[in-house]
Amino acid sequence: MSSKKRSIHTTCVHAGELKDPIYGGATAPIYTSTAYDYRSDGTNLYPRYMNTPNQVALAQKMAALEHTEAGLIFASGMAAISAVFMTYLKTGDHIILQESIYGGTSHFVTAEFEKTGINYTFLSDINEETLAQSCTDHTKMIYIETPSNPLLKITDIGGVSAFAKAKSIITAIDNTFASPINQNPADHGIDLVIHSATKYLGGHSDITAGVVCASKDYIHHIWKTAKNYGGSISDQTAWMLERSIKTLGLRVQRQTKNAKKLAKFLEKHPQVTQVNYPGLKSHPDHKLAKKQMNDYGGMLSFELDKSINHEQFVSHLKTIKVALSLAGVESTILAPAVTSHSLLTADQRTDQGISDRLLRFSVGIEEVSVLKADIKRAIKKSNTLDS
Repeated sequence: MSSKKRSIHTTCVHAGELKDPIYGGATAPIYTSTAYDYRSDGTNLYPRYMNTPNQVALAQKMAALEHTEAGLIFASGMAAISAVFMTYLKTGDHIILQESIYGGTSHFVTAEFEKTGINYTFLSDINEETLAQSCTDHTKMIYIETPSNPLLKITDIGGVSAFAKAKSIITAIDNTFASPINQNPADHGIDLVIHSATKYLGGHSDITAGVVCASKDYIHHIWKTAKNYGGSISDQTAWMLERSIKTLGLRVQRQTKNAKKLAKFLEKHPQVTQVNYPGLKSHPDHKLAKKQMNDYGGMLSFELDKSINHEQFVSHLKTIKVALSLAGVESTILAPAVTSHSLLTADQRTDQGISDRLLRFSVGIEEVSVLKADIKRAIKKSNTLDS
């Protein structure tokens, strides 16, 4: 185990630390200016250029957490994803994407690539065979998300990287669900590591941001494109995000511990028909997850049997909040069919295995006993056979 992995909490707190040179404060100062002296060191500091002190310090912290040379901070996860796509793809190029990815990413591909003449292929299963069948002379990028949203499917990161490197194809991954605590794709050879920092990195459901971590060369090229699109983060938000990341390791480890217990509880419940969590031995990708992840994460999804009215079930929850987004310290639940994946057609959702009864559960830091009791009560109150 590397020293970086051993010192994860120290990295969360101290990497990319922006010092207070005047008063020696324990927390980073906030530099809110949008106008800097251009004569200082030959660098034109400007928020849209993503190079102000708070932005740079935060990017350094993220690079340290993801074991990469550099990072770049954005105003949202989609700003980060779109900047990656528009940097490395042009008219006539081809990209291979995992089918089971965030719905917003899928919608961006189908809505925007048609306009720009970028060709794409979605694969339900990504492996060496399917990649070889789909790859063309114009394939420039392979894009994956593992664990996937919302079914927690696991893709072989090292296998994708090895295939791509042999053909000089860029690889990109959405690492949001795992977080840098539970997975470091750069260690497995992935070129571009992307996060919706709105989720685990922010962790308190009050920040919207995105991150790309990669080599200095990759980040420089993405920066040249990104500054033209204007998806920059404010320094106040950068400061809040940096503060939140200090507790990232503590939060994610607690959420992961809770999720393991709740996944086992749900798997044994007689009125739960399916539980998707890579930490379960019954998960089809459990061995692969164990091989490439540091731990299994705080996200899971499940389906209730037909005796339970799933809409009533979520309405009867008291502690677990019914809410969009995920990965806050509070537990939240949603139906992907009408939220995160509502932009997909019904047929597309069916093809991906996303039923109308599927519920995505973001496990928080509350006591497991409280969360179990909340679920039991909601199931009992929404049982149609008892009404």
